[in-house]
Amino acid sequence: MNKARHIAIIMDGNGRWAELKGKKRAEGHEVGAKIVREITEFCSKNDDIESLTLYAFSTENWKRPRLEVEYLMKLLKKYLDSELENYLQHNIRFEAIGDIRAFSKSLQQTIKNVQEKTAHCDGLVQSLALNYGAQDEIIRAVNRIKNYENDITEAMLKNALDCKHDVDLIIRTGGDHRLSNFLLWQAAYAELFFTDTLWPDFTTNELEKIIKDFTKIERRFGGLK
Repeated sequence: MNKARHIAIIMDGNGRWAELKGKKRAEGHEVGAKIVREITEFCSKNDDIESLTLYAFSTENWKRPRLEVEYLMKLLKKYLDSELENYLQHNIRFEAIGDIRAFSKSLQQTIKNVQEKTAHCDGLVQSLALNYGAQDEIIRAVNRIKNYENDITEAMLKNALDCKHDVDLIIRTGGDHRLSNFLLWQAAYAELFFTDTLWPDFTTNELEKIIKDFTKIERRFGGLK
């Protein structure tokens, strides 16, 4: 039976959820942040799940309206400040993947502070993909190792990536059926699940059902069995 050791989620639908309810898009993002906590806590209690990677802000999200981007930055800082105690309580190690140099110095410091204070935790690893794009990640990885004298190997490139672990299961909420530049290298043999549920409506029950369906899949990794 398969184990979903590394789950990655494209959390889509916050803005649409708010608009459907006649609310401001910001309210959808606020509710979405609460769902992040619920899903993370659920995963931390499942011994089979080692890593949870969440697509929080992509390299393309800068194209959104300036006010929305500014709000998302404030919400991210607020989330991290408020979650530190929860991370420690549930033995969760936080890490960021992506190029955070584009963020304000204050936000960068908050990210680094939470990483440092949870570094000793040895339970679930929650990774937030922040200013992340898989193509950008691969380019930055290549630049890290391009001056090596020997031929670049798969292992060398993998070790230079932000996220060094293969993904078992990718879930996308919100109804779209694409990866949107998320973990392209790590998802080479991931199983993909798409749901019409908007992220603020996504529940631990739905996640549990997806994981149960995942365990029944025959994963062949290019072979016959």
